[in-house]
Amino acid sequence: MRTHRTHRLAHVRNLGILAHVDAGKTTVTERILYATGTTYKQGEVHDGTTVTDFDPQERNRGITIFAAAVSCAWHDHRINLIDTPGHVDFTDEVERSLRVLDGAVAVFDAVAGVEPQSEAVWRQADRHGVPRLVFVNKMDRAGADLDATASSIRARLHPAPLVVQLPIGAEDTFTGVVDLVRMRALTWTGGRAGEGPVPDVLRDEAEQRRRLLEETVAQLHPVALEEFCDTETLSAATLSGALRDLTRSGDGVVVLCGSAYRDRGIEPLLDAMVAYLPSPLDVPPVRGVHDGGEQVRQADPQAPLAALAFKVSGTQTGRLTYVRIYSGTIGKGDAVWNATAGRTDRVGRILRVMAGRHTPLDEAVAGDIVAVVGLKSARVGTTLCAPGAPLVLEPPGTAEPVVSVAVEARRSADTGRLATALARLTEEDPSLAVRTDPETGQTVLSGMGELHLEVAVEKIRRDHGIEAAVGRPRVAYRETVGRGVTGVVFRHVKQDGGAGQFAHVVLDVAPLEVEPGAPAFVFRSTVTGGRVPQEYVRAVEAGCRDALAEGPLGGHPVTGLLVTLTDGATHVKDSSETAFRTAGRLGLRQALRECVMVLLEPVAEVTVTVPEDTVGTVLGDLAARRGRVTSSCTGQGATVVTATVPLAGLFGYATRLRSGTQGRGTFTARPTGHAPAPAAVPAGR
Repeated sequence: MRTHRTHRLAHVRNLGILAHVDAGKTTVTERILYATGTTYKQGEVHDGTTVTDFDPQERNRGITIFAAAVSCAWHDHRINLIDTPGHVDFTDEVERSLRVLDGAVAVFDAVAGVEPQSEAVWRQADRHGVPRLVFVNKMDRAGADLDATASSIRARLHPAPLVVQLPIGAEDTFTGVVDLVRMRALTWTGGRAGEGPVPDVLRDEAEQRRRLLEETVAQLHPVALEEFCDTETLSAATLSGALRDLTRSGDGVVVLCGSAYRDRGIEPLLDAMVAYLPSPLDVPPVRGVHDGGEQVRQADPQAPLAALAFKVSGTQTGRLTYVRIYSGTIGKGDAVWNATAGRTDRVGRILRVMAGRHTPLDEAVAGDIVAVVGLKSARVGTTLCAPGAPLVLEPPGTAEPVVSVAVEARRSADTGRLATALARLTEEDPSLAVRTDPETGQTVLSGMGELHLEVAVEKIRRDHGIEAAVGRPRVAYRETVGRGVTGVVFRHVKQDGGAGQFAHVVLDVAPLEVEPGAPAFVFRSTVTGGRVPQEYVRAVEAGCRDALAEGPLGGHPVTGLLVTLTDGATHVKDSSETAFRTAGRLGLRQALRECVMVLLEPVAEVTVTVPEDTVGTVLGDLAARRGRVTSSCTGQGATVVTATVPLAGLFGYATRLRSGTQGRGTFTARPTGHAPAPAAVPAGR
C-alpha cells in the first residue's frame, strides 16, 4: 500500500501567473520563489538569471516564451506555479496552462493598467472558469495609480475590483501597504516585511476605504450583507470568507499591489493566494467520457487515475510529458492507459519540476502537476488513466495558425533531419503546423506570428544543429461564400469493370457568419422518404468536409458556409459510402465554383503607444498598411492608438515603428479573426 504525501489536498494550490508582456510576471514568480525559501538568490530578467526563463532564447530576448512550472511551499501549503508567456504569439501556451489550473494571479502594470494582452488572457481564464487575484505591480514607477488600475478592471474586465490594500507612499517613495482586511500596516526595509499599526496620516483614508470595501462586499455576498445590516460593519473573518467566496465564484476580484522588483508586496500576495484561491477540492470534479457516457473523477488519491498531458518537451533529461493529475495516484514503473491513442505506456520516472531543474519522485497523487518520463505515445491533450477505468478528458483547444514561412535545409544532407526536427516541434507545440505546398513542393511552417516562427526556426538551429533557409512570411488566407447557390446537382457514376459506383446528390450552399467562436461549417439534410439512407448522408457530409481544404479562388481553406443536402438517389448495387463521399466532395467543389466567393485575410487589433509628437507619423504609417483606427487617447505625454490592421500589413512593423519614433514607440497586436480582403489582394497562394 502506497504512503501518500503528508500535505493534504486542501493545502495544494495549482496556480498560473498571467499578464501582458513586460508587466513583471516573471519577476513576481522569482520573488515568490525567494520569499518561500525555494531559491536563495533573486534572479533578474535583465540579467538573464531567472529560474523560469531558463531557455537561452528567453534569456536573450528578455521575455517568457515557454510556460514554465515551479513548485514552492508557503505556510504548510504546496503551491504549484506556472509562469505563462505574455506575448500574443504564444497565447496557445497560456491556453494549455489554463486548462489544468485551479486559479491564477493576473499581474497588471500600475501605470498602464489593463493592457490588450491582459484582457486577452483574462478572457481565456473566463472561458476555463479559473478564479483570479490581481496583483498591481510596479507601484514604484512614476505615474503608478492603483485606483486608475482598479477602474480599468471594472471598465474592461467587468468584475467588481475588491481593493484590499492602500499604498503607503507613491512612486519612488512607495514603501508598503495598509492591509484593509486586518487594518494593519506592512512596510518593507531591506527586503524584509515589518508589521505595525496604520500610520496616523493614513488612518482616516484607510477607514474610508475599509468602509467602501465592506459596502461593496455586502452588496455581493448574502452572509456579509446580513452581518453588515445587523452591525453596520464586517469582522475580519466574515470579510475574508466573503472575499474567498467572491473570488471563487468570479463575482469579484481581490486586488493587491506592490513592487516585485523592489521586493515589496510578495508576502501578502502569497497569503492571498492561499486564503482566496481554490484547492483541488474546491473546484468541480473533472468530467470525461467513455463509450458515449459521462465519467466523473473526484480529487481523491484513492480513486482511479485520471490525468491530462498539457505540455511535451524534449530535454537532456529525456522526453518530458507534463501532466495534471486530477484523481488517483501514479507511481514510478506503473502501466497507464493512454485513452487518446488507445495503448498502454509505462512510467519511467516522475519528476517534480523546477523550471529547468527536476527532482525525482516515487509517486504523484491527485492535485499534482509533475513531469513524466517514458510516455512514448503521449501528446498534448492526451488522457492518461487507470487501465481498468478508462475515460477521455477534454483536451486543450488549439489556435489556428495565421502566418506561414517556407523552410528548407541549406544543405541537402540535412533535409531528412529537418523533417524530423519539424515533426518534433509540432509535437511539442500544437499551434505550429507543417505542410507541403502542393504547387511548389516547399515545406511550409505555420504559426501564430513572426516571433513565434522566429523562435521555432532558432530552436531547430540550436537544438538540432540544422541551418534552415526561411522564406518571407505569408498570412493564412481563407475563402468564404458571399452569395450561395441552390439546387446544384451532381451525379457520380463510375463503371470500369467489377463493382461500379453510383451516387446522386442535390446541394444548397449558403453563407454563415464568419466570426470567432462561430462554426466554420454546418451540414444538414432535408431529404425525406429515405431517398438517401442515413449512412450515405454521413458520407456526403464527410465528402463536403474534404472539399473545404481548397477553395476555388486560390486554393485556400473554405470557412463560413452552410451546406444542405436536399435530395439524392441511390443504385441498388452500385451505391456505397465511398461513392457518396466522393459525390459530396466533388459536388461541393462544383457548387463553390458557382457561388460568389470572398477572400478573407487575418486581421489584428493593434495598440500603439507613442510620444505625442510622433502621432501623425504613426497614423500615416497605419493608414498605408490598410489600418483602421478605432480609438485614440492621450495622457502623461503619450498617445495610445488602437487600430484594426490586416496581419499582412504588420510584417516589419516593429522596425518601422522604432525608426519613426526614435525608438520610443511600442505596440502589441492581437489576432481577432478574418475580414474580407480588398480586390487588390491576390487570391493565389
